[in-house]
Amino acid sequence: MLSGISQTLFWDVDISKIDPAKNASYIIERVLSRGSWDEFKKLIDHYGKEKVAQYATKLRYLDKIVLAFCVTYFKIPKEKFRCYILQQSQPTHWNY
Repeated sequence: MLSGISQTLFWDVDISKIDPAKNASYIIERVLSRGSWDEFKKLIDHYGKEKVAQYATKLRYLDKIVLAFCVTYFKIPKEKFRCYILQQSQPTHWNY
């Protein structure tokens, strides 16, 4: 596992079985969705800004706030993010 990343982000899996190379998408999704700023910086240090951006654009779901952060930080239009394209055509009742 990556050093500096909290094990509590991966409460539902055996952390010793997570391979940073094979499970990069899973790790990036968890840190983007639930991690702190320091954990995000560790993610960038390990994978590189370009690779994190590449994985982030392919994720099926990102919170609206996380999506806005990624658009600004990586300087990628929101239309390039899979999670933006796959949004429901009908807004949910609790659309915040």
